[in-house]
Amino acid sequence: MTQPKTAPDPRPAANRQPMIEAIGLSKFYGVFAAARDVTFTVREGELVAFLGPNGAGKSTTMKMLTGYLAPSVGTARIAGHDMYTDRLAGSSRLGYLPENGPLYPDETPHSLLEFFADARGMDPRYKKERIGAVIDLCALGSVIYKPISKLSKGFRQRVGMAHALLHEPDVLIMDEPTAGLDPNQIVEVRKTLLRIAQKKTILLSTHILQEVEAMAQRVIMINEGRLVYDGSAKALTEKHGALDKAFHVLTAAGAAA
Repeated sequence: MTQPKTAPDPRPAANRQPMIEAIGLSKFYGVFAAARDVTFTVREGELVAFLGPNGAGKSTTMKMLTGYLAPSVGTARIAGHDMYTDRLAGSSRLGYLPENGPLYPDETPHSLLEFFADARGMDPRYKKERIGAVIDLCALGSVIYKPISKLSKGFRQRVGMAHALLHEPDVLIMDEPTAGLDPNQIVEVRKTLLRIAQKKTILLSTHILQEVEAMAQRVIMINEGRLVYDGSAKALTEKHGALDKAFHVLTAAGAAA
């Protein structure tokens, strides 16, 4: 059964604050352009799917948006903060889940969350409150004291989400959060994301087009380092008949030329 998408924010788009801004982002390695002049804005309350084939520049763009990678040209902003010149302030508003994000296998989810809370200097009472909140939100109660090495990949992904959400960020950027999961695990992670999306702005990279149809209000597509589409999934399917066909047409060799 298809999960309902998140309800669109009822406010006009112009009245919502830009939370993720890519402004002419480019990243060059010698003569090779991993990303070239990528520009888009994600506003408050949006859950946006970021699509493209392998090597299209998605991860590079996301790393520039999060401040993990400096752009060769252009500006990345999170909640109005330039992620090159004001990264600490921007990072305080951002939760980032990279693909195959690092977790310490000998830790339990609870001890890992305590470690990161202490690293952020959280007040003890606030730390306890936030750990309890993300455990509930990410449905980790049944495994909270088990070693991470013993958890399924689905639960490990949820631990990564809990870590990303620990400091109550307004913005979430997630790179392939359902990669390598079985269908049951995908459904559980999808449910978690839909719960999170009620109060957050989310940019979600994925190769699983069914997830886009189930969750996303909007699609941004990149190919060969360039933006090739920014609009609704519904418009894509109406024009091409199916999302996978639209993906093929827009990302086939030479489509970004």
